[in-house]
This record gives sequence, structure tokens and C-alpha cells, in this order.
Amino acid sequence: MKEVIAFLRELHDNNNREWFDAHRAEWKRVKTRFAGFTEQLIDGISSFDPSVRGLRVQDCTYRIARDTRFSPDKRPYKEHIGAYIAPGGKKSGYAGYYFHVEPDTGEGSTYGHMLAVGLYCPEPVVLRSVRDEIFDNGAEVERTIRQADAFTLCRDNALRRTPRGFPSGSPYDELLRLKEFLLERRMTERELLDGRLLEFTLERMRQTQPFVALLNRAVRYAFEEMR
Repeated sequence: MKEVIAFLRELHDNNNREWFDAHRAEWKRVKTRFAGFTEQLIDGISSFDPSVRGLRVQDCTYRIARDTRFSPDKRPYKEHIGAYIAPGGKKSGYAGYYFHVEPDTGEGSTYGHMLAVGLYCPEPVVLRSVRDEIFDNGAEVERTIRQADAFTLCRDNALRRTPRGFPSGSPYDELLRLKEFLLERRMTERELLDGRLLEFTLERMRQTQPFVALLNRAVRYAFEEMR
């Protein structure tokens, strides 16, 4: 990952089309290196979560160009790179496993290097289905969170009150207030540059498989209801 991190740092300092065009060959090398790692991640995750078996790298990775049409931030390129490995690929709406590289630029990066698993910005019908799962099987949900002891539960953007349709005072009230269902683990640059990065990542993501499977049970139910 050393070459990937170095390129992203340079891109942060030169986030314009002229610089990128002049360094396009370097970007292709970085993209190829990251694609190789992503392919290994897919293979490794499929050994404990067969639902992602058969995914291609392009199903899980993103373009580096930013969509600036509706954003006040007109920087043309993302300053991070990531892979989201979920059943059906990154646009499927299913919970999955995310690997994110974003070097510290000295100005406070948005996320930094991290691992994350779960559901980000689920559709309303999926959100309702996951909340139903929590209300009916909250003890199981909590158990899967405890199993992933290398991760912490993201509580960003949680509701201040119990969502409509659920009684207040439930023992799982805090979980019901969540609008996203994510477990996160920040990574240091030392960890990212370690020769055992792939094994390190897979060991930790394996802990989260029961959490992802439980979420996807709710996602499947929601999609079936939408048919």
C-alpha cells in the first residue's frame, strides 16, 4: 500500500486535471496494485461469507473522478480509494465489507484509513426492516456486535427519539435510533504498510460476518416485500 498512499498524498496537493493527466501512468499502476489487493480480499472474504463469491474487482471499487455537478467542492478527484464487498456488488443495497485508504494530509482527513462493515444510507424500506429485526431479535443483534470486538458501533446521525412505529423504552432503543448500521475500525499507517495486511484485514472482517449476515436477512426481506 505504500505506493497507493504516496499517490493519494500527492493528489491531495495537486488535485487538478492537469496534474492528474501528467501522472495518469502512475495512477494506472496504483489502480492495478489496489485491484490486486481487492481481488485477494474478495477471495478471502468468500471463504467465510460465500454470498460474495464470484464478485469481480469492478463490482466492488469506485471511479476516482468526483461528481461535482451538485457539490460546492469542485475538486475533480477523490483523495481516497476503497473497496466495498457485498452480495451483488457495491450498488446492490446489501450490507458488506469496506476497506478504505485515506492518508492523513495534516489537515484532518474525513475518515482516515479504516475498515467498516454493515449498511450505509439504507433505503427507507430497508431501514424499517432492519429496525423490525432489532425489535424482534435485539439480543441476537447485540451478540453479533460483541463478537466483532475489534470494531466499534457507529452512532453518527442517530435519532434523538425512538422512531415512529416503535414503543419507547425498549431495551434496544439505542439501536432502533440508528439510521445506519455500521461497525468501524480505524487503521494506522503502520498497520496498512505491514506485510500481513491482507491476513490482518481478513481476521478482523471474519469477526463481523454474523453481523453482516443478520443485516442481510433484513435486507432480503425488505427487497422481497418491494416486489
